[in-house]
Amino acid sequence: MDRSKLTALFDEHNLKRVFDRVIRGVFAIILALITASVIIGVVHLFYKLVELILHPTLPDRYMAMITSILTLFILIELSRSLVGYFDTQRLRLTFIADAAIVFVLREIMIDLFMHKLPAADIYAYSALLFVLSALRVSSVLVNLQERRLRGGHQRRPRGRRSGARGGGSSPDSGEPGP
Repeated sequence: MDRSKLTALFDEHNLKRVFDRVIRGVFAIILALITASVIIGVVHLFYKLVELILHPTLPDRYMAMITSILTLFILIELSRSLVGYFDTQRLRLTFIADAAIVFVLREIMIDLFMHKLPAADIYAYSALLFVLSALRVSSVLVNLQERRLRGGHQRRPRGRRSGARGGGSSPDSGEPGP
C-alpha cells in the first residue's frame, strides 16, 4: 500500500469517524441488551405476580417482587442515558447520576424492608445520596450556564422532544416549556 494512502487512512478525521461509529455500535448493542432485559424482567415480574396471587403467604415473594420492580427502574434509567447519547453524542452526567440515585434508593428500600439496615449504613447512604444529588444539581446548573455563555437558548433540531415526557422543559435542556 502506498505511504500517502496509508497516511490518509490514519489521519485524525478518519480515526475520529471510525471511533464514533464503533462507539455508536457498542452503545446500540448495549441499549438492545438493556431493552431485552427490561422486556424479560417485565414478563418475569408478571409471572411472580401470578405466583404471589396464588400463594400469598410467603413474605419472600413480596421481597423478590419489590426487588424486581426497583431493578427495572435502574435499567430504565441506564437506557435513558444511552438514548441521550444518541441525541447529543455524549453521555449526560444527569442521567448517570439519576441511575446512581435510583440504585442507592433501591438498596435502602430493600434493606429497610428486610430490617437489615444499621444506623452506620443509614448515615453512609445519606451522605452518598447527598453527594449524588449535589452532583446532579451542579451538573444541571453548569449546563445551563454553558448555554447562556454560548448565546442564550438555542433551538433544538426538529424531531427531538422537549422534556422527558414530550412537553414542558427538561432540566438538561435549559429551555423554557411551551
